[in-house]
Amino acid sequence: MSLPIRVAVLTVSDTASANATADKSGPAIREILQSKNGFVCDVHRIVPDDVHAIQAAVTEWCSSGEVDWVITTGGTGFGVKDCTPEAVTPLIERHASGLVHLMTSASLKHTPLAALSRPVAGTIKNTLVVTLPGSVKAVKENVDALLAGGVVNHAIELIRGGSGKQVHANLAAGGHEHHHHRQHHDHDHQIPTPRTQLAHDPSAGVSARHRVSPYPLISLEDALKIIEDQIKPLGTCKKSVNPALRGHVLAEDIHAPQNVPSTSTTSVDGYALRSTDLPGVYTVVSSSSHHISKPLPAGTIYRINTGGPLPAGTDTVIMVEDTRLVSSTDDGEEKQVETLAQVPAGENVRAPGSDVRQGNLALQKGDIVSSGGGEIGTLTFVGRKEVEVHKRPVVALLSTGNELLDLHNPHPLSGDDWGGIWDTNRPSLQAVLEGMGYEVVDLGIVPDNVSSHVGAIQRGLDSADIIISTGGTSMGPFDLLKPVLEQHFSGTIHFGRVTVKPGKPTTFASVPVPSGGSKPVFALPGNPASALVTFYVFVMPALRRMGGYPLSRCEYPRVGVKLASEMVLDRRTEFHRVVVSVNGDGALVAESTGGQRSSRVASLAGANGFVVLPMRTEGRTKVQVGERAVAVLIGEIVLG
Repeated sequence: MSLPIRVAVLTVSDTASANATADKSGPAIREILQSKNGFVCDVHRIVPDDVHAIQAAVTEWCSSGEVDWVITTGGTGFGVKDCTPEAVTPLIERHASGLVHLMTSASLKHTPLAALSRPVAGTIKNTLVVTLPGSVKAVKENVDALLAGGVVNHAIELIRGGSGKQVHANLAAGGHEHHHHRQHHDHDHQIPTPRTQLAHDPSAGVSARHRVSPYPLISLEDALKIIEDQIKPLGTCKKSVNPALRGHVLAEDIHAPQNVPSTSTTSVDGYALRSTDLPGVYTVVSSSSHHISKPLPAGTIYRINTGGPLPAGTDTVIMVEDTRLVSSTDDGEEKQVETLAQVPAGENVRAPGSDVRQGNLALQKGDIVSSGGGEIGTLTFVGRKEVEVHKRPVVALLSTGNELLDLHNPHPLSGDDWGGIWDTNRPSLQAVLEGMGYEVVDLGIVPDNVSSHVGAIQRGLDSADIIISTGGTSMGPFDLLKPVLEQHFSGTIHFGRVTVKPGKPTTFASVPVPSGGSKPVFALPGNPASALVTFYVFVMPALRRMGGYPLSRCEYPRVGVKLASEMVLDRRTEFHRVVVSVNGDGALVAESTGGQRSSRVASLAGANGFVVLPMRTEGRTKVQVGERAVAVLIGEIVLG
């Protein structure tokens, strides 16, 4: 007995999304299918006439592995808001023109207006997808046509990897002729492999480029989860304990090899003596005249500096402030000193192991060696000269575009193209990376041609652990990063568009390498503010994870702030550049840095955070002064 066909229905309508009772075609489809044997239709969703909303629902269902057939209804005509074909077509991996013809023919039998419908059909992963009109009448006509003769049943079985024999048998039992399919289905079918190459072919000319991006628009949360799933820590290595260790993550537990201090030492400048010694005049000795392993003679005290070990026979230290000079030698050394108090045992003394006892855990595997000095100090304190840490990624950095000029070598890349924009992205990103201690390989400005892109990426793969590029990620004919990665390096584009502002065309990919595994590539937008914002939001978590950071520490910290500026909401999640400061009450306040245009890198000058603004809704288009919000901190908080 064959498995039931699992169906999900998506109603596309602004009206129905506001009032579900207005949806008539979605329930009609479900009613038809639930009356048929072999179909389960429990999943139904309503979205507005919005490309992103349609794509999100279809992508979710097709990626889940739990839906065999997705049916959309509505938005297939010539109306101004009709956008279902534009949303679904870029997602289709194998188009089914025959099904399109079948649905159109069925509707044309009833009305010539069916010619104005724009159906789409095909497969996404292992799911069949068809788009139907929004009227109940047209829906019934199309569904009847798709079910007649077992067309959909046959398609689903083939998509599942079957041979179609069962469908043929059922058709034969029903007396239907079906010989015209015979030559195609005598062999067993395999589950189709999802397409990984979605980018345009640069060699096909400008006219062949995509008019609609083939990459689904995904949410910020989904993009960060993909990065988290794909990026793994690099290996470990031994490093000397010195200031260059900052930024590394410990790959071993650090135990104290001995007591610290190893013997009784003083915590002040003064004189070591016995707690039984009464106030009086004493002869002064020091390390130059008395060995600490020998008992201190009676009538003497031992001059000692902070951190120095106590000589044998002493158990306390009197501070310099509690003594008086009586006499000195000809060369200025202290000869006799009067003690003004009797000091109890253990006064001003650090006992052996009082800071760290032998075997104690001083630092843990996974601890981050900060630039604050505490970890370096602790490692030095317990006598570690070398420690095992996670490797930090080497970063290859490049900018793309014939229009770019290097500030220190201002020569256009091509005599045919105007070179009039300073390359802002490479210097700013290099400053951030090197300021954080990362080694950077500068690949320079790469011209807008395939061979230059291939050469630069190959140099990056050979010399670094991760590649960061800026520019060349959008819809222009010379935006070559995605096609070059896919077609010349067998790369996988994990995402090519994200619902964030700035930075919608941010791209994350991985490229297989001969040594095994793969290396990540981030292609960031070319606009300077977009490049820096997306670096902080997407690339830094990846760099930290590659360097062994715990997952909980990979993203920048988020804090609650009070807004000092009004901010207009966008249809995407926006990272609004701000200065976060502390007011007189100790509260955190966020003030906008001004115009937020993606090309305005000045919006990041002085910024130490991003306010994360939610997507705009019909009922909310802006946030007001005084409202609470969440901010991502990328720098030190400013004192107000």
